[in-house]
Amino acid sequence: MSTISPQTLSDAEQRALLQSARVIAVVGFSDNPERTSHRIGRFLQRVGYTVYPVNPTVSRIGEDISYPTLADVPEHIDIVNVFRRSEYLPEVVDDAIAVGAGAIWAQLGIEHEEAARRAREAGIPLVMNNCIMVTYQRLIG
Repeated sequence: MSTISPQTLSDAEQRALLQSARVIAVVGFSDNPERTSHRIGRFLQRVGYTVYPVNPTVSRIGEDISYPTLADVPEHIDIVNVFRRSEYLPEVVDDAIAVGAGAIWAQLGIEHEEAARRAREAGIPLVMNNCIMVTYQRLIG
């Protein structure tokens, strides 16, 4: 059984994070409109965030440039939203630390104890196993 808590930030902390963020990099943003990462990335754009797709397998997603890595995103990232399998989360956390991201948000089903430890040691807030869209709708509306 996992010892990871579903989220490491309280509702109030998650609300504050979502309200203060301006730029979100979506790691694993799919160019397929039927995929959850695509729908949530577009939702985040609709509610006012600047969203950067990060997906090395495509150069564009619709009209948006898709960046191969977090290091290629052209401005400071407030939240790294992760749509990669759990085993890749430590690598994404390391990349987020390297670019000085403000926070990391791993979607439903994505959690990893080593990644949580790395984020904690770097002082980067981390939410795991939690849908950013559902939480936005629940806490902000």
